[in-house]
Amino acid sequence: MLKGKTAIVTGSTSGIGLGIALTLARQGAKVMLNGFGDSAGPLAEVRALGAEAAYHGADMSKPAEIEDLIRQCEATLGGPDIIVNNAGIQHVANVENFPVERWDAIIAINLSSAFHTMRLSLDGMKKRGWGRIVNIASAHGLVASAGKSAYVAAKHGIVGLTKAAALECATSGVTVNAICPGWVLTPLVQKQIDARAAAGGIPLEQAQRELLAEKQPSLRFTTPEQLAELTVFLCSPAADNVLGVAWAVDGGWTAQ
Repeated sequence: MLKGKTAIVTGSTSGIGLGIALTLARQGAKVMLNGFGDSAGPLAEVRALGAEAAYHGADMSKPAEIEDLIRQCEATLGGPDIIVNNAGIQHVANVENFPVERWDAIIAINLSSAFHTMRLSLDGMKKRGWGRIVNIASAHGLVASAGKSAYVAAKHGIVGLTKAAALECATSGVTVNAICPGWVLTPLVQKQIDARAAAGGIPLEQAQRELLAEKQPSLRFTTPEQLAELTVFLCSPAADNVLGVAWAVDGGWTAQ
């Protein structure tokens, strides 16, 4: 379905981002990976599917590096036709104790980076008459939790940015939408489970159950594959008139 299209997926060397990158590749898209850590393994996984792929290690907190990511994608793979803004970090502390540098980093990577990828890509998408922006927000883009002020602020910001950009693109053939996952068992969430188990002196399995029970009525993690399939839908002709949506995939979290 996506043959001939080029996708950039930020934060795609593991977790949700890698799951989305692999699924877009299966649909025929060329994929530009981005993220910290090992890139050889993820690149090999994408190429094993028969897809063209490249990697750029842009630090998504730095606008100049984001610009280089976009330009390298244009030069090596074409497009970009699809942008999936997935890069994100987390820090937990009450507002009065929140380190200023951590606040700045979370806003830069979780929110401002999406603005910059969109700013640098939308003109080309509009000229070609087709484009898809999929912003990976969070249930925390719709509701809040104590101790996560920067993350909640950034994810609410992503939802607002999505809506504003969708309106600006409404007649252009470009759609902008957000996906709002609840708990997904990524390395970021595993750290929270590990910390809960250590603090309470409880087994990891119990810590995992308690984490889910607090927020997610289904008591099941959403999987990267489920988020990837929703991303593919948002890139499909069936979603041509889906604009500015913040789509919750959260096991009932925000329905409460």
